Amino acid sequence: MSRGLNRTRVVEAATAYIDAHGAESLTMRRLGSHLGVEAMALYRHVEGKDQLLGAVVDRLVDDLLDDPRITSATDSWEEYLRSVGGALRELEAEHPRTFPLVATRPPEAPWLRPPLRSMRWVEHFLSSLLSHGFSHRRAVDAYKAFTSFLLGHLLLEASPRGGALSPTGAGTIDSVTAAVTEETGTAEASEDYPAVTELHDLLAADHADREFSDGLDALIERLRRPGL
Repeated sequence: MSRGLNRTRVVEAATAYIDAHGAESLTMRRLGSHLGVEAMALYRHVEGKDQLLGAVVDRLVDDLLDDPRITSATDSWEEYLRSVGGALRELEAEHPRTFPLVATRPPEAPWLRPPLRSMRWVEHFLSSLLSHGFSHRRAVDAYKAFTSFLLGHLLLEASPRGGALSPTGAGTIDSVTAAVTEETGTAEASEDYPAVTELHDLLAADHADREFSDGLDALIERLRRPGL
């Protein structure tokens, strides 16, 4: 039954399982059953669940470096940032339950920042900005600012689609929304939170595309300022 099983197949199957059921549901026994093998067969390719989750993150993030949007030459650093941002946003949309692992798994070095969390990615990012005339300090500042922007936006977008930062799902936006709805469901609660109640429709409106684009434009404008 395990003939043809290899590390790549195990990691791909784990990614598909997490996309369908969430990381908190993944066990070696369940993944083995999903692949039609005993759990022990998986240990020939990964040491355990912790290493498997790390391999899932590495595959998602590093495979993105082969995306034509990333590998193609860009005419400006602004175009490069928009290409990287768009590719990562698409990755999050395709893997909303897996993407939070990108934020929570330990990176290769403590000074690496998700989602551009591998040495290969940071080398690509920094060398691209340096080739567009950035100073060393400005390139590093851009890396820190860009990753902070991306991580915040993409985790917010992943959360309503099932992406949880905690194993129980308590960190999802849906759970927070449910709590607010419960509190504002009565006239008394509405009196306690009049601004939230009045602005609820605006707060709940989905403008993710515009907000991502506006946020990225604002970051690019900040990086254009002299002295950064």
